[in-house]
Amino acid sequence: MKRMFFVVAAAAIFVSLAITSPAYAATHEVQMLNRNPDNAKQRMVFLPSYLQIAPGDTVIFKAVDKGHNTVSIKGMIPEGATPWKSKMNKDFEVTLKKEGVYGYKCMPHFGMGMVGVIQVGGDIANLETAKGAKMPGKAKKVFDEIFAEMESGE
Repeated sequence: MKRMFFVVAAAAIFVSLAITSPAYAATHEVQMLNRNPDNAKQRMVFLPSYLQIAPGDTVIFKAVDKGHNTVSIKGMIPEGATPWKSKMNKDFEVTLKKEGVYGYKCMPHFGMGMVGVIQVGGDIANLETAKGAKMPGKAKKVFDEIFAEMESGE
């Protein structure tokens, strides 16, 4: 009888954990760097600069080099999504649940093109709005390259 109770209790705990935990959520890492280790000409970069993730996945921005942060860009996140802003020189994590395109930047290096895009899920209804956001300097060029990569499916 005791053995039966133990088996039933263990099964109940397992079912409870399976229902309440995000079994398929993944964690992704984006490095904040002064220089791309694979291309020394690329300075002030997020690596990778483009991620495709599932709703509920978490992105960890790693402060590999000093002087960087990550900030979502107004007009470049899905309607109703929560914007973010990390502290300088600190690792930061964000869990993205709403499908769409999320543009982000490093505040001090925005004009130098330190930007990136996270695509959450398959619904990219806000892509055209994100493309229409005004960008300074090299940021526009980098975003154009990322959007071309997204559209080509590479």
